[in-house]
Amino acid sequence: MDFSWTPEQLALRDRVAEFAREHLNDDVVSRDRSGEFPRELWKRCADFGLLSMSVPAAYNTTGVDTDVLTAVLAMEGLGYGCRDTGLAFGISAQMWTVQHPIHRFGTDEQKRRYLPGMCAGDLIGAHAVTEPEAGSDHLALATVAEKVDGGYRLTGTKRYITFGPIADVALVFATIDPSKGRWGLTAFLVETDSPGCTRGPVREKMGLRTIPLGDLVFDGCFVPEENRVGKEGAGASISAGALGVERTFILASQIGTMERQLEEAVHYAKTRRQFGQPIGKFQSVSNRIADMKLALETARLLLYKVAWNLEHDESVTLDAALLKLHLSESFITSSLDAIRTQGGGGYLTENEIERDLRDAVGGVLYAGTSDIQRLLIARILGL
Repeated sequence: MDFSWTPEQLALRDRVAEFAREHLNDDVVSRDRSGEFPRELWKRCADFGLLSMSVPAAYNTTGVDTDVLTAVLAMEGLGYGCRDTGLAFGISAQMWTVQHPIHRFGTDEQKRRYLPGMCAGDLIGAHAVTEPEAGSDHLALATVAEKVDGGYRLTGTKRYITFGPIADVALVFATIDPSKGRWGLTAFLVETDSPGCTRGPVREKMGLRTIPLGDLVFDGCFVPEENRVGKEGAGASISAGALGVERTFILASQIGTMERQLEEAVHYAKTRRQFGQPIGKFQSVSNRIADMKLALETARLLLYKVAWNLEHDESVTLDAALLKLHLSESFITSSLDAIRTQGGGGYLTENEIERDLRDAVGGVLYAGTSDIQRLLIARILGL
């Protein structure tokens, strides 16, 4: 494995970080407080080319193909420069859980119809799997797709869907026959203004408040056959394939955020003086910062390893689970350590440190909980 970077890749990371720092940090505190989705900033990201990085040149808006490792480095730069973790998360969610599956499993017509609009920021895409009684257990999905002339009628409820309240199109997983188990699961692209599809209200949540989350309800919603993704019964395979990529990339920006947290903690520990010396001279503080560095570098290496394997068509099931588990929990620890290092100031909303901790908690829940990652790792090890 070669994790060395070309000058062009490093320059891209720096450009993304500078773009994010200059153009994506407007009124983050107030937007977080009100739960406001920054559609204008979303469009800025699209115009910069971020949303095109998961899609081949033939279907994106930049005309540029971006390899997996370069995309990872760009997301790292986004997290470093953008203080709105919710926005960075939302960009990653659409890129890797909606756009990438359409590119990988969709028809040419589906790609032409939806991908350019998503890359341009004109369409918002949602990935709709979770239901009231089906979260980690995807085989328990109760949303039914009934075959009718010319297509299917979907009936059921999807819950906790990122972008659910504002999505223009959703990648929806439903079963054509519950008795078939995994072989009944099928994927569909549903335009949310279709009759019988209702977007629920925005649900208030602990963190990631600038990205809306809510329900999608289907009541006999007709979906034309040409909007089915893959064959009937291929939904489980599509979901599994998407999950490996999702677990790899959806947290990639948090590497950049952890790097920024570390730099700010080091600066504070050098300049904040107590008892006649910088607080970094106290072992309890310096040890905590050393732990932040260790968590950052181990998570970064895991991320690069999984990205390299994906680029070279290697299996990533185990390593993606390890990465998702380690990075999500490391981000929580790093965020807490950043607050503890800066003391009372770190606890104040105005200093924009406590928000990272609230945002980090979601990472141990979405894209497969930490409990599920541990279970998956144990099973792969033969336990």
